[in-house]
Amino acid sequence: MAVFSLAQCLGYLVFAFSIAGFLQKKDQRFKLLMTLQSATYAIHFALLGNPAAMTSAGISSVRMLTSMRSQSPWLAAVFVALNIGLGLYVASGWYSIVPILGGTLGTVAVFLFKGIPMRLLILCSTLLWLGNAFLSGSIGGVMLETTSATLNLITIYRLFAARRATPAVVAESA
Repeated sequence: MAVFSLAQCLGYLVFAFSIAGFLQKKDQRFKLLMTLQSATYAIHFALLGNPAAMTSAGISSVRMLTSMRSQSPWLAAVFVALNIGLGLYVASGWYSIVPILGGTLGTVAVFLFKGIPMRLLILCSTLLWLGNAFLSGSIGGVMLETTSATLNLITIYRLFAARRATPAVVAESA
């Protein structure tokens, strides 16, 4: 596939959304940019002929948008079931499990966790998506997931450092 084909160019756009997202310290901004990233990623993988990744990325887009309004464990369960069920339905080989697992971990992260724990689970999801990008021949995807993992680690460090710099409030005993 040509480096500047429509599919690859969409991968580069996904890359830009992801960089902007992982640099955010506020969860809501992060989730909005990840919604855009996932929607564009779905189209990218459709053009690359990877239906499991397309399905998982599409579900991830709706999931991320929904998680901005609700942190319901029930909604998390619905999105996990959709990701696994639809992902297996469209699976085209053993490698299809990689984006399905990545999407499932991402779902658990954004619905059930916040801050550093959320970003650690998303890091695991990112590593699975990196494997999927290699398997799919996605140039932008490889760039995206490698950079996303790095930026996510930097942001995790920044959040951890900010937490350590804030003095603990010690209750005085009466």
